[in-house]
Amino acid sequence: MNNNLRLVVNNVNDKKLEGKHFFEKNELKIILDLYAKMVSEGSWKDYGLSISSKQVGFSVFKNATENALYKICKNFKPKNKNLKYLITDTNGKILKNSFDLNLLLKNTNWKKL
Repeated sequence: MNNNLRLVVNNVNDKKLEGKHFFEKNELKIILDLYAKMVSEGSWKDYGLSISSKQVGFSVFKNATENALYKICKNFKPKNKNLKYLITDTNGKILKNSFDLNLLLKNTNWKKL
């Protein structure tokens, strides 16, 4: 038996896994720029982040005491490329989807959504 072998599970120091379980820096910048614009217009008041092994979500609130209006999600392993980025409602229904976050957010009319 070889005593030099080790099994490492859930290694938080693994840099290869780190970027795959959150928004990348440029994605977060796009989302936060939109958030700042909507806050300045008075449409959005608060946000929250949710992270799972399948996706990360940026939830948007009109008031801190209410349910989220929308959730901007990034799927880590989408079934097809157009399901990589999603905008969902409070019930999780997909309102819009795209393979490109910038296009998805730019082409969304938030007042009519």
